[in-house]
Amino acid sequence: MPKYAGFFANTFITASALVSCMCLAHGVAKDVDLTRLPLGDGRISDHPLQGSIWPCQTAAFGSRRSHGGEWIKADGTFDFSNKPVTEGEIYWPSKIDIHLADGRRRVTGNDLPKHATGTFPITPGSVAYRYDTNPNSISAQEVLMDLPANPAAASQSSCLPGGAIGMLLSGSLLFNALDANGEDAVAHEIQDSCQGHPQRSGAYHYHSLTTCQTDEGSGHSLLIGYAFDGFGIFGRRGENGKLLSNADLDECHGHTHVISWDGKMVSMYHYHATWEYPYTLGCFKGSPQRLPLQQGNRGRPG
Repeated sequence: MPKYAGFFANTFITASALVSCMCLAHGVAKDVDLTRLPLGDGRISDHPLQGSIWPCQTAAFGSRRSHGGEWIKADGTFDFSNKPVTEGEIYWPSKIDIHLADGRRRVTGNDLPKHATGTFPITPGSVAYRYDTNPNSISAQEVLMDLPANPAAASQSSCLPGGAIGMLLSGSLLFNALDANGEDAVAHEIQDSCQGHPQRSGAYHYHSLTTCQTDEGSGHSLLIGYAFDGFGIFGRRGENGKLLSNADLDECHGHTHVISWDGKMVSMYHYHATWEYPYTLGCFKGSPQRLPLQQGNRGRPG
């Protein structure tokens, strides 16, 4: 079996998984074992809870079979590095604009990523098609976010909708970490090599920080996107470059300390991505904008 240089010193991968692993090099910390990530299934709550997701709706959960294959382990972990990805390399006319004025942050875009995507619908006969026959095509969406430039925590945290919860600087939407069955979408769903895929309206999205968006360096991670309450989402490293876990973050998957915000150093709340479920937000800390899309997805999970 081939060994992927520069990945994990003791991690070996099969030929069928080589494509999925090749794209991870710049997004992986050396001390993370992607062959044994904890499975997030069942970690949902009806209130803010550290390490869980508080979804607004759960009525449809458990009504269908989640995707999955040999990368889902009986010990409650999954092998992210050996999970199939969709084939293809398609580039899109991505548009994203961020404008500050009068105490507001206006983010507009078309939801098409700056990086290449896989081919969707998933190609019949491919390895990925054996596990997921996703029939959806990627199409441009009209995204409009009107956010507070300096958000404040709400008096109470709030639940996450079953679709978009923010937008990454890659140009595409971020959904919460649940699939339509209420289980760990990063573990179960078949996505492309940037961990994205389209839902039924064509909205391309991620359920975690994409490895195709740079999170390099040794100090605190850079800003990677904005949640729909206006708070920033940062990468997987906290103060002094520490790789973060759920234990370092609160019930909404964030914390407060001095960060760089619009060119100034300020002490404020912010979210972080982690390699551990729920990967990004567990709930909204601030007051979220609802229905951020003018066309396309209106909160459908996928």
